[in-house]
Amino acid sequence: MTTIIQRPDVAVIVLTRNAGRLWPEWIKALQHQTVQAGRYLVIDSLSEDHTAELAAAAGLEVQRIHPRDFSHGGTRQLATELCPDAEFLVYLTQDAILKQADSLEQLLKHAADDSHVGMVYGRHLPRADADHLERHARGFTYPATSSVRDRESFKTLGYRAAFASDVYAVYRASALRSIGGFPEHIIVSEDSYVAARLLLAGWKTVYSAESTVEHSHRYSLVQIFRRYFDVGVFHASEQPLMQAVGAPDREAGTYVRSLIQYLYVRQKGLLPLAALQTFVKLMGFRLGQRYQQLPASICRMISVQRAYWRREEGVCKTPLRVGMGRGVLHTPSLGALKHKKCDKTAKSLLQNLDREQLEY
Repeated sequence: MTTIIQRPDVAVIVLTRNAGRLWPEWIKALQHQTVQAGRYLVIDSLSEDHTAELAAAAGLEVQRIHPRDFSHGGTRQLATELCPDAEFLVYLTQDAILKQADSLEQLLKHAADDSHVGMVYGRHLPRADADHLERHARGFTYPATSSVRDRESFKTLGYRAAFASDVYAVYRASALRSIGGFPEHIIVSEDSYVAARLLLAGWKTVYSAESTVEHSHRYSLVQIFRRYFDVGVFHASEQPLMQAVGAPDREAGTYVRSLIQYLYVRQKGLLPLAALQTFVKLMGFRLGQRYQQLPASICRMISVQRAYWRREEGVCKTPLRVGMGRGVLHTPSLGALKHKKCDKTAKSLLQNLDREQLEY
């Protein structure tokens, strides 16, 4: 029999927007964790499918915001402020499926073992249908061996020391507060931004290979270009931080060499596509670095994070409860995840609406 560990000091947070067919699987994996958190919070950007209803049926608290108000840093900071009593904040994305029953337990263990650890992120495993390009990316970025980083790591690892992923991560709330929380207005890479600031402030970060989620994508060349444009914008916008931690150029060269060796052994036929993808990434990144020379309308057209470029005023910033008809979906007691009700609701409501209007 599985022993349930009660952790009232933990809040589990997920940002959603049309989570689609993976969502019931995501909820089920969360329900079967050995850790029972004190709070489960969904920040939903007005999903047009049944993401919010399924979350509420499972016992998750749902707060809604307008998609125009979403930002990777600002929305995560909003979630942090909505969980003032939590000592540990676990962030997940809607497509990162907890792979082990003790995934959360293993992730939290690192933070419990060392009070100087400000953030821990877990290992991403490729989905069953992932191709060799994506399998290499997962294996290179998330190896089988755990590691600990501190401020001295910048001397040997450069920018790599600051890499982190809040696709699946836990933050010590006091550490996050000590650096001012998540940045309110940042296009992407808010996780690496926060990790870098934590390290510079004297905290440690940990990569936990023992705690896993299933998470991978198959992007088109256009999607790759747009994503790397946003990464380029981040690097150009955060020059003071980049100068403190180091440029990513060395890491990029190491990755390309590793990819060539990986494909040469497993599927040489993918080498031309790998070369094309690498070129597209580089072009997107370089253009993003020069975004200030482009009209804002062009940046918004290229970028995945179109909301980042909007400066509209008067948009409601207040989270809304989930409405259904005339009533409100009242949140059950926090932490009381419901299994049967969610399964039943999933069967009756779920539609194939796997739309990715925003990157979460």
